[in-house]
Amino acid sequence: MSSAAESQTQDQLPLAGIRVVEFTHMVMGPTCGMVLGDLGADVIKIEPLVGDNTRRLKGSGAGFFPMFNRNKKSLPVNLKDPRGRELVLKLIGTADVVSENFKAGTMAKNGLDYETLRKLNPRLVYVSHKGFLPGPYDHRTALDEVVQMMGGLAYMTGPSGQPLRAGAAVNDIMGGVFGALGAIVSLFERQRTGVGQEVQSALFENNVFLVGHHMMQQAVTGLAPSPMPSRISAWAIYDVFTVKDGEQIFLAVVSDTQWEIFCRAFGFDDLSRDARLITNNQRVEARPWLMPDIRTRLGSMSKQELADNFERHGLPFAPIARPGDLFDDIHLKETGGLARVSLPDGEKAGNDTYTPLLPFTLGGRRPGVRHQPPRLGEKGHELLTRLGLSESEISNLAAEGVIGTVS
Repeated sequence: MSSAAESQTQDQLPLAGIRVVEFTHMVMGPTCGMVLGDLGADVIKIEPLVGDNTRRLKGSGAGFFPMFNRNKKSLPVNLKDPRGRELVLKLIGTADVVSENFKAGTMAKNGLDYETLRKLNPRLVYVSHKGFLPGPYDHRTALDEVVQMMGGLAYMTGPSGQPLRAGAAVNDIMGGVFGALGAIVSLFERQRTGVGQEVQSALFENNVFLVGHHMMQQAVTGLAPSPMPSRISAWAIYDVFTVKDGEQIFLAVVSDTQWEIFCRAFGFDDLSRDARLITNNQRVEARPWLMPDIRTRLGSMSKQELADNFERHGLPFAPIARPGDLFDDIHLKETGGLARVSLPDGEKAGNDTYTPLLPFTLGGRRPGVRHQPPRLGEKGHELLTRLGLSESEISNLAAEGVIGTVS
């Protein structure tokens, strides 16, 4: 299950030689650093002495740290101590990118805002991940769920009258990806201008981008889009079917050619000849009687029989999978889409598992895991010695609570 990309050296990756210092927690900021780290950047995660709170989350947050903090080094620093800030400023002096996702004003209070740091390092690219871009809402506290509700995504996801957040932290993750994209573009532009700039990425604006096609749908049709569960489908067959033994499978027939293939594959000659079902739009209008008929015809078949027949004829289908099923997905296993990682914290610290890699290839290779999600302070000793600190200085700073234990 290991990926060939995991054997890549840092020098072979596109962001080799780029140093990132991040002040991040939760999902959005760490995602940005993970993307940059996967692409070869040297990413240094500045943590509180007790570690990023994400290390200790339970429930739906338990996977945040091991998922979004691979390919990073950890340096626990007390930023309230002037010596800690001085140490971090020295590190930033060697950096190309600073990334943060704290509440407005937090970085400025510590003298780590863009306007301060650009004077120290004019070539610095500074990425801020926020709830909102500057404007009337920027004082608000935002969460993924907050912006899904106010940005139309929850309305479109749930049944009518029952807004429902999407089943993943889509805005946090994509907001981090757009932050990384902004950083990469700024590094590219820096080659021309010689100076860095500030990049801002925001949850709300990301969410609006995600529902933009629904906004355009209303502009084109003059009608407000219906939530996905109650929408008028663009295709006649585009549904989850409950079949033999209560199993479920998603099946789709999205063109006139596929309709002919579908009817032929299942021997539905009567449907193929039916003059009311010749075109896709006719079949959409016929859904009130057509879908119950199709459900009855397919209901006695097993999920596997349907999947085999759809696959054999090149028709779209999908078993209904749970996230845990993906650990054993044959495509991910055979293509190197999952990489082995070691859990850094909690009761299962040290246990190995598998994590999904970035969803693209570079020259046919998937950027992989060079550094495991770091234990608190891991690789910190190396960073400090390269900054010129002696062993005794490191020991004294740790003993005096300026830095945490480093290894």
